[in-house]
Amino acid sequence: MSKKHIFLNEVIAQIRSKEAKKYVGDELSYHLKEAKSVWMEKGLTGTEAEEKAVEQMGSPIQLGQQLNKLHRPKVDWILVGLLITIFGLGFLPMFSVGIIGTHLLTTKVVITLIGSASTLGMMLIDYRKLKNQGWLFYSIGIFILLVLKLFFNITINGLPSLKIGPLTIESIMSLPFFFLAWASFFSMEKLKVWQFILLFCLPFILFFTVPSISTTYIYTIMVFSMLWWSKFSRKMVLSIWGVSGSLFLLVSFFSWKFLSFYQKDRLLAYLNPEEYSDGPGFMILHVKEFLLKAGWFGHSMNKEFIPEGHTNLVFVSFTYFYGWLFAFALVLVLFLFGARIIFITSRIKDSYGKLLLIGAVALYTVQLVTNIGMTLGIFPLISISLPFISYGLMPTLLNAILIGIVLSVYRRKDLTRKLI
Repeated sequence: MSKKHIFLNEVIAQIRSKEAKKYVGDELSYHLKEAKSVWMEKGLTGTEAEEKAVEQMGSPIQLGQQLNKLHRPKVDWILVGLLITIFGLGFLPMFSVGIIGTHLLTTKVVITLIGSASTLGMMLIDYRKLKNQGWLFYSIGIFILLVLKLFFNITINGLPSLKIGPLTIESIMSLPFFFLAWASFFSMEKLKVWQFILLFCLPFILFFTVPSISTTYIYTIMVFSMLWWSKFSRKMVLSIWGVSGSLFLLVSFFSWKFLSFYQKDRLLAYLNPEEYSDGPGFMILHVKEFLLKAGWFGHSMNKEFIPEGHTNLVFVSFTYFYGWLFAFALVLVLFLFGARIIFITSRIKDSYGKLLLIGAVALYTVQLVTNIGMTLGIFPLISISLPFISYGLMPTLLNAILIGIVLSVYRRKDLTRKLI
């Protein structure tokens, strides 16, 4: 065995992480090769040059110990702590609406455990192995939407769903797959604009015709946020944004006359709910009433029924029963969670890892801002969850997978530097 291989084996023996072993082995082999070339240019033979290169590296034991500290997988305990806090806060609405002791509380515990396990599982997976699986993830997402469109048998909150035994499939289930697919596509140097348009439009049309307006909205925000960090030039990205925005306004303007009376009433009720108080404006006014009556410390002893108080309108029930002071604290924790992901993004050098984090931030933030915004009357009332707080397996699973991927990227942030 050559001196080079003996040296590498001694260094790698000091490293505990299996992932880091391969990375360090490749890194040191490259540096030894470079050093060997330098010595050979000075007139040494291949064997002599290799020995000199190894000597330059110093003690393999000490080097291995140093590299073990540098490259060991890391856990972002701040993000983990915030996640545990949010999971805990997610149980408060269950107590507030008076359903403790029922099957819903038990189900919430099971959902939280599944979400925690999903986060841990995704964190342990090497995210870099997912980079070349974009077409697979995209196909799975399309398959879920096609199955849902063709075979849905129930509706949940007005959205088509497919119930198979204990499992309920919703359109939101496809989002993690499209998220992973677009991270792969946008990291490709050869992606063309026409390919982007086709790849974007197919899921968009399926989401829209399922129909699931809220998921269409989330999907669009996610893709166009990740687009900024793609391999396209900034000029091209701005052009795509501009053309897409213009088309949206144009289609919205001309589609008004084709909307049904019910759809028009819902839009007009959002703008002026008082005039539609007996129809679609009733819920908007009802929400305002609960928020106005909440006060700083809420009405924890009043078990008044709030429609969808543990799902889409969970922020309303949270504020009404625990007060605005507690609601501000909840919003602060939720936004700190998103801010922490943004901070991690700034420390990631791997372009694919950065795309994953940008997509995760977009998906998390659009849910958070829209849910709170519609509660406060800024956005129309739609079916969208408050991350980790709303009751439901699919929304919790979606966000748990996102956070697991964020932790996976952070865990390997020191194993992604280029060697050349």
